[in-house]
Amino acid sequence: MGLVAEWHVAVAVQFAAIPMISRELQIAFHTANVLGSTGIFDCMGCLMSGSFQAGLPEKYLVDDLPGAARVGARLNGILQKIEAGETLTSLAQSFLMSRGLDSLLALATGQIDRSNFEDAATRERSDRIQRAKEDADRAAADQARKAEKMDAAVKARFAAMANDPGLRRKREARELRDRFDIGFIETEHYPRAMRLLKQVASGNRLAPEDVAWLSTEAVDCWTDALQQASHRLEAKALTKAWEEGLDPWDAVNASSHWRKADEPQQALEVTGAALAKAGRSPKLRSALLTTRGGAMRDAGRLTDARTLGLEAHELTPADFRPCTLLGAVSMGLRDLGAGHDWYAKAEALGAERRAIDQDLRALLIRSEPNVRDRIRNFLLEQDPERFAWLRNWNHKISKAQKR
Repeated sequence: MGLVAEWHVAVAVQFAAIPMISRELQIAFHTANVLGSTGIFDCMGCLMSGSFQAGLPEKYLVDDLPGAARVGARLNGILQKIEAGETLTSLAQSFLMSRGLDSLLALATGQIDRSNFEDAATRERSDRIQRAKEDADRAAADQARKAEKMDAAVKARFAAMANDPGLRRKREARELRDRFDIGFIETEHYPRAMRLLKQVASGNRLAPEDVAWLSTEAVDCWTDALQQASHRLEAKALTKAWEEGLDPWDAVNASSHWRKADEPQQALEVTGAALAKAGRSPKLRSALLTTRGGAMRDAGRLTDARTLGLEAHELTPADFRPCTLLGAVSMGLRDLGAGHDWYAKAEALGAERRAIDQDLRALLIRSEPNVRDRIRNFLLEQDPERFAWLRNWNHKISKAQKR
């Protein structure tokens, strides 16, 4: 602000003529009535000196110290006194000595001139920066060692937990249940169920009585995952028996288990090899063709499955098994009339109604909603009493129960 402008402001304040100047100046010089006209210029001087003092840390070569630039800090106040030429108190001198600022103390007390001060202060600052770096490196190294020690302690703790027999047994039991999708096991079933899970997990086949117990008593443990694992073990054993003994009936049974293990391609391979060595026995060839047709159906090759089913039925027209296959395949091909007829023939030849209904449920679950409704409505029209269970059947509930 120029001298003329300062004079106008002073006069305006002196004669209470504040409305004559701008609103901004009114706010800036609100305390002028108390301070008087000279107070305004004192405030301006404070602003100028503040910006001037901002360079004191650099001037006195202590800009590496945080307290040098922070207003209110002790070192900053001492710098201001030195800049103003004031004599330092004994406490201020002791503070500089305790901080190792010997050259600054010598300058303030007149022991050295400015040139010697700058040389000495430059060395001191360089030493301080180097020490600070070394301190920071040591602190980082100490922190890294502490972190490494803590990490080792955590690992040791987990290792101890892993080696704890009780905890290890619990972890292994949980892993087994997770592997076979088994949740809670009834207390009275737990010992035998866990023994059987370990048996299957280790690759050993279940005894028939154990399968019967799981499927009737411990039904919550007889999950799809456990069933498939058990069928896979049976399939492998029977496939090996077929390969070693070349008994085609081993191939028939192996194919059945491969299908139940959800591996139809394995069933196709074993039945393909067995058919080449099956001879002309109608019963044996029909059995191989039927189970191979089932694998074709599982693999989505419905037309091939129907061809095999018809050939098997021609060989053994009194056997319900080819008829059951043809019923399922015809339904899958959307030939609902033929499917119903084949299922009816299978039941007439001795197929259990429960097995046929289960086959239909599986077919409905796998079908799209519109196809599912079409099959259900068709069967109810054909025989409302025979298929009465379809009226209240819910595919979502059935699917959940299957899991």
